[in-house]
Amino acid sequence: MKYLPSQLIYFFQNKTMKKNLRNLSKFLAVMAASIVIYSVLFHYIMEYEGREYSWTTGFYWTLTVMSTLGFGDITFTSDLGRAFSIFVLLSGIVFLLIMLPFTFIRFFYAPWLESQAQTRAPRELPEKTKDHIIITNYEPIAMSLIRKLEQYELNYVVVVQDTQTAAELLDINVNVVIGELDKTETYQKLRIDKAALVFVNNNDMLNTNIIATIREVSKSVPIITIAEAYDSIDILELAGATEVFQFTRMLGVTMARHALGVSAQANIVGSLGGVSIAEAYAAHTPYEGKELIESGLRQKTGVIVVGIWQRGKFEIPRPQTIIHPNSILLLAGSEEHFKRYDEYVSKFRTFTVPAVILGGGRVGQAAADTFEDLGIDYRVVEKNKGSIKDNDKYILGDAADIHALERAGISSESPSVLITTHDDDINIYLTIYCRELRPNIQIISRATRDRNISKLYSVGADIVMSYASMGANKIINILKPDEILMLAEGLNVFKAQVPIFLADKTLAENQIRRKTGCNVIAIRSGESFIVNPDPTIKLKTNEELILIGTAEAEKEFMKVFS
Repeated sequence: MKYLPSQLIYFFQNKTMKKNLRNLSKFLAVMAASIVIYSVLFHYIMEYEGREYSWTTGFYWTLTVMSTLGFGDITFTSDLGRAFSIFVLLSGIVFLLIMLPFTFIRFFYAPWLESQAQTRAPRELPEKTKDHIIITNYEPIAMSLIRKLEQYELNYVVVVQDTQTAAELLDINVNVVIGELDKTETYQKLRIDKAALVFVNNNDMLNTNIIATIREVSKSVPIITIAEAYDSIDILELAGATEVFQFTRMLGVTMARHALGVSAQANIVGSLGGVSIAEAYAAHTPYEGKELIESGLRQKTGVIVVGIWQRGKFEIPRPQTIIHPNSILLLAGSEEHFKRYDEYVSKFRTFTVPAVILGGGRVGQAAADTFEDLGIDYRVVEKNKGSIKDNDKYILGDAADIHALERAGISSESPSVLITTHDDDINIYLTIYCRELRPNIQIISRATRDRNISKLYSVGADIVMSYASMGANKIINILKPDEILMLAEGLNVFKAQVPIFLADKTLAENQIRRKTGCNVIAIRSGESFIVNPDPTIKLKTNEELILIGTAEAEKEFMKVFS
């Protein structure tokens, strides 16, 4: 009810609304005049038949006939009267059952809903708004980003150009502002000069226009944008973008680097507070199938295992944790540690059979280019002839066709298959198919929407990489470069000052892992670090914890120890 006065003001002052009301009034006037005329004619015909009724009865008869109720208590006996009744009945069907609902909805109800959306969705942010993130399109990356921004209680707003989209987003509790994307006034009303970041995520042409428009208002606000085509990167940078990402290409490169045929080396995914984090696939390594304590990884290489991914499930490792062939180890250490790790395990992986890529789109081609650069043999299965390169490594055919897959070598000892199409339904289908054909092959699948990640893991994928999460994680890491490091789907490395009530107690006494699910991987004291600290070490208030855990575990840590 608190919006009602503003809705009424907008409704009756808007020029379009006034025109609609005039049209509706004209229709109602015509219909009322018809009812009066029919009532008058009713009296004349009744007098012709020798009967007399009151004016109230005339209106009563007209409305019952026009509305098709037809009680039958008042009827004509002459052919003239019956013909008149038919005419009134047919016109009533047209007026009351067809034209009235259409006219009411077109000129009143729909404008009223629009006025509600206009008043619910603002066109301007409050003057004191600051440190907010502006998003120019609501798509998969934006959806994933918004969830992460809400997790860290960061303010954001999505700019939309029409009231219907605004109403739909408001209904799912997304913060929106209505405005034209190519108008400087829009960004002035969005307090662009006080924003923390702008994420421009439309097509390349529109992105260029938006960035140029923003730069007319603010020269300093950071702008992150997406490039669909490689040639657009320079243009977007010239327009004023701070960072330009090709997330589809990044996804293809990352998928390729996780394939078994590439190497046994650890893939460093980032660092936080001086501690580097890397991923390493366990298959075809000397520690495959062993308990963590038996692997001797720390003694031989210096790296510590801070987490294990097992088909989408994160586990904080214990000495008795078994390292399965499809496990992904999350390692912490220094550059020297990872160098020793690479030397230790690299000689155990040798593959002569090519890896298989299903889908020759932008992600698939990026993966193929990565294999080419690394000297790894591969085969690409693609059904679109226009995407086939003129060499023997591309196979024209449907990935769901067993003959095309056999030509690609999937039935032999191919170590990995990369499923790269942009359609999650197809990726789920192909994951099931490939797992049935080769129970032991490594399957790396792409997910466009985060909600399908768990499904792909459940049907047999070993690694699932989300286009949406990759983009969102990259932006969060830019927003908080020295506070949060987002790794795989839903897994974070983050820092936290030692709370006063944890000080002067050991890690074992504080029971952080048991209470929250987070694991302390390092303690920072000034410029020095203690990686994989001993449980008997006492914490101090001037120290900083570096922890790893899922998004839910991080929330629990903040809840328990904030």
